[in-house]
Order: sequence, then structure tokens, then C-alpha cells
Amino acid sequence: MSKTAVHFGGGNIGRGFVAEKLHIAGYEVVFVDVMDSIIDLLQKTKEYTVTEIGTEGEKVNKITNYRAINSKYNEKEVIEEISKAEIVTCAVGPNILKFIAGVIAKGIDGRTASKPLAVVACENMIGATDTLAGFIKDPKNTPEDRVKTIDQRAKFANSAIDRIVPGQDPNAGLNVKIETFYEWVVDKTPFAEHGHPEIHAIHWVDDLTPYIERKLFTVNTSHATAAYYGHVRGKATVDEAMADTDIRSIVHDCLAETSHLIVNKHGIGKHEQKEYVDKIITRISNPMLKDIVERVGRAPLRKLGRKERFVGPAFELAEMGAKVDALLGAMEMAFRFTDVEADEESVELAKILMENDAKAVVEKVCGLKESDKLYPQVLKVVEKVQKN
Repeated sequence: MSKTAVHFGGGNIGRGFVAEKLHIAGYEVVFVDVMDSIIDLLQKTKEYTVTEIGTEGEKVNKITNYRAINSKYNEKEVIEEISKAEIVTCAVGPNILKFIAGVIAKGIDGRTASKPLAVVACENMIGATDTLAGFIKDPKNTPEDRVKTIDQRAKFANSAIDRIVPGQDPNAGLNVKIETFYEWVVDKTPFAEHGHPEIHAIHWVDDLTPYIERKLFTVNTSHATAAYYGHVRGKATVDEAMADTDIRSIVHDCLAETSHLIVNKHGIGKHEQKEYVDKIITRISNPMLKDIVERVGRAPLRKLGRKERFVGPAFELAEMGAKVDALLGAMEMAFRFTDVEADEESVELAKILMENDAKAVVEKVCGLKESDKLYPQVLKVVEKVQKN
């Protein structure tokens, strides 16, 4: 009997990373989305390609054995698929989790299989599956008496994903270009009783936190730092920014600060962390990816958030009494990422900076309080940005 995986989100990460690895693991993938154009194309096309781009060249993988359902018109079909699937994944963006929770909840509630459904959110967000589970268990989506027994029907596991998807060719259709390197780490503890799904690409671990924070505070911090400095200094792509010796040095300085936190907090060896940093620097400098700085920098409000790639590590470092100068510089560049075409958050950020004093901006955007050791340092950054 074939295994089924239901995946929410027909975008580049969904098709080019999650579905690719599910396909390789032998699953029939059922894509779910509300975008008519994506679903129509998936329904009409029996295969697409994922081209992996690395320093050693390109490798093309052909993806087949998938179906697609538009949940906007066919919710009952989606519920039916979830009720029989082995795993549900999603790559829809953190802000969309609440919108997909209802249909997932109904699918879970209709399950009769003895083995619970595995639910794994693949988002650039700490604790994304926990967040999704919270929405699913909301009384609006699952009756309270059924929430008490939901553990019998579904297991929720947090994950950390890492793979760079650059801007795509305008006429690529469903085909995706993606970097060769990837990391998909999932918490295995929820599956202790029944066992986890057999997906070779996943690294199953007992404690996810070190992996999540190492990735967020190394990959995301460096990628965004290069993009924001690149944007301010007129660079078109991340690799072009990283070819600038000054920007490259600044990125290294940021990662020296975050590495100090990662090594001391999680007990990761200095040599191991240095090797990881060197690998990340090489990845984001790859000229074959041609990653546009405005694409990487989009959504600055989220990226300047309290638990995100800049403020998150800087907050903990400041509390330790450690230096955060490079991270503060990156925050300044992020605050200058305003009124960028096709990025609503950058427009909203400009409005917030215009309509509020520096204290209100720091509290509203960064989630910091006056009692936090990082607060006065970020306040100076915002005051500087507001002056010019």
C-alpha cells in the first residue's frame, strides 16, 4: 500500500525541498493550496524538476507521483486525505498557520488508523509546529472533549529546516532551482510509542533547540546581514554583497558574536561551530544562486522581532555582558530596509518609524523593555535611523 503525505503550500520550498524529500522517501505527495494558478499547474503537469545547485555543478531530480487539491473549493477532499495520510507537512509562512489549522483539525478528528498522524511544520520560525498545534487545538477548530484525546490521533513535532531557494527564472513553471546543501532536523520524542515516519532526509533528534538556534543565529543572521548591508550599499545579490570585503568582514563579526552564544549556551565545540560558520559563509557567497538582496531582506518587521535572528541572540549576549556591536549594526541596516517595492512590511516599518518615537519603535518592533540590557543600545540605533 502506498504511503501518502499531505503538504500545505505549493511554493518553491514546498515543491523544491519538502515534497522532493517526501517523494524520494516513497510517498505520494498531495499538495494543498488556495492559489488557483499553482494548483491548476500541478493538476495539469505530471512531473516537474528540482535542480540542485552547488559548487560542484548542477543535479536534476524529477518529481512525480503527486496530486493537488485547492482547499478553497474542495475542503472535504483535503479532510479525507488527512484522515488517511501518514504525515502532514506545511511550508506556508508563519502568518498562514492559523488559516490551515481548521482543515487539518477536521482531518485529524476523522482519523481511525491506529498509528497517529505525524504533523511537522517546515517554517522559518522557532516552534512552528507548536504554534500550528495551538491553532488546531483551539475550540474553534477542535471540540474541547476531542482535544483531550487528540494525542491518540496526531503527534506534533517541531522541526528546523535549512535550504536556500534563490529567485527563480520567470518562465520556470513548477521547476525549482535550489542549493544542494540542506538540513531538515525534527524532534523525534513525540514518536516514542509508535515510531517516526521513515524519511531518510530527516535527521531525528531528542533535543531540537540547539539545531534551531544554531541555524537561526548563523544561517539566517548571516544571510539577512549580507542582504541588508547589500541593499543599503547598492548591491544586487547576496553573493555580490559577500564579494565586498567590508560586508564580508561585518558578516563574520556578526557570526563571531552569535557563535559565542551558541558555544556557551549549547555546549557546541568552538571548532565545530567554526566549521559550520565557514560552510554557511561559502553557501551564501555562492555566485550560482544569484539571490536578490530585496528577496532575502523582505519582511523586516518579523526579522527584527524579539526572538528572531538579530534581537534574539543580541538579547541573550547583552544579558551575559558580551559585545553585540556587529549585531546592532545589522539591526540598523534592517531598520533602513523601508519602502521596498512589493514588500508590505518594509512599507509598514517606514510608517512606524515616521509615526512613533524611538522608545515606542523599540518596544513595538523589537519587543524589548526598558529593563532589558539590550534596550538602550537598540534605542540608540533607532534614534540614529530616525535622524537620517
